[in-house]
Amino acid sequence: MNDSRTAIDRFFSITERGSTISREVRGGLATFFTMAYIVVLNPIIIAHGKDIQGEVIGDGTEPKVALVAAGTAFVAGLLTILMGVVARVPFALAAGLGLNAFVTFNIAPLMTWEEAMGLIFLEGIVIGILVLTGLRVAVFRAIPSQLKTAISVGIGLFIALIGFVDAGFVRRVAAGAPLEMGIGGNLASWPIFVFVVGLLATAAMVARKVKGAILVGIVGTTLLGIVVEALTGSGAASEENPGGWQLNVPAWPTEIFGFHNPLVLFTEFDPFGAFSSAGLLLATLFVFTLLITDFFDTMGTIVGVGRQANLVKEDGTLPRTREILLVDSLGAVVGGAGSVSSNTTYVESAAGVGEGARTGLASVVTGALFLVAVFFAPLVTIVPYEAAAPALVVVGFLMMTSIREIDWNDYEIAIPAFLTIVLMPFTYSISNGIGAGFVAYVLIKVVRGKAREIHPLMWAVAALFVLYFALGPIRVMLGL
Repeated sequence: MNDSRTAIDRFFSITERGSTISREVRGGLATFFTMAYIVVLNPIIIAHGKDIQGEVIGDGTEPKVALVAAGTAFVAGLLTILMGVVARVPFALAAGLGLNAFVTFNIAPLMTWEEAMGLIFLEGIVIGILVLTGLRVAVFRAIPSQLKTAISVGIGLFIALIGFVDAGFVRRVAAGAPLEMGIGGNLASWPIFVFVVGLLATAAMVARKVKGAILVGIVGTTLLGIVVEALTGSGAASEENPGGWQLNVPAWPTEIFGFHNPLVLFTEFDPFGAFSSAGLLLATLFVFTLLITDFFDTMGTIVGVGRQANLVKEDGTLPRTREILLVDSLGAVVGGAGSVSSNTTYVESAAGVGEGARTGLASVVTGALFLVAVFFAPLVTIVPYEAAAPALVVVGFLMMTSIREIDWNDYEIAIPAFLTIVLMPFTYSISNGIGAGFVAYVLIKVVRGKAREIHPLMWAVAALFVLYFALGPIRVMLGL
């Protein structure tokens, strides 16, 4: 029987997964536009941070923002293409938010930048060994299927909150309630108006099953933002101008092309220096913290996005799980070696999945765009949070729909699932939600006399999370 499919179709199993090449391209574009902010945001966080010697990444005291931006895009592009070709799933990688801040504000001040990035490199090596020995995949399979569903739902809530916060629709307040709507409880700014219009338009298109709805929403909202900014001059958000644009002011860039060689950063890491400069115990604790966060953030993301893409099997596993986790472990290795912080699988990949992406071809498209961004970084900066955030909110809704698969009458799974779901957005951490759910699951099984039903690896993971949550008090007791 002749196979009339193209070589690309056969390699990525596009038809088998119910997709088309055009959908994959659209999905890759959507994922890129929802993730492009990292090219700007990662340098803002790590390029300005100073190490124990008062130096920044790349040596010297002057922040090398453009160079770090180029490195961020370059490493993200390489790893995302690798994910598409090796694992063949629509997952994209980039410098992990949260981890980059942890490295900048907690690790780098106690050692040199070269040593801090060396710890990230080592953490990636350890995770890679865990993948190659089968332990990471085994842990993945040991998690009860309904807890995996809860992880997916929790991530849906989490990325929806990220969207609302990034757009300024939801904000932190100094006193009283921890969050409020808009500015002082009012939606009194033009950027928020653009976000609301973009959200309603994207939601309407998704409800009507318009092809390319999420991508059209991002591009259309960006164009609306450019027009609104030209008419109103809202400017960038600041303490003096809370009604301004978040991250980027939408406007046609005055500079189109700008190249900074990211390869120069690959000589800026020292894998073992931290163990002598900061001490064996402290360096080991830092590696453990990075490892736990990377390990379970990724696990939560691939379950959540994989379920949205209909890639999760009945037993809760994904095709080519080992390859997915191996490429993700390389994210820390390459991110540390490239001095741009650990790279991890991004939950924003769900935007591409929501656009119809089901295969690694979408990741190849996203990765290629990141590589282009190395040369055309100014073009990336025209998309404000207010234009990308509607996609995150809508995708958050789509991911939450699987909540019906949880048996809420069975408290043994319902309580851990609830904690998993709510603590992700409430603590702004995927790992915290997963950890709370795992510990609660084991505890409830034990107090109900069902300890034998707990998989041995769940015991081990729950114990690791107890240690993870206790790291703060341990450091205080040790005076670290």
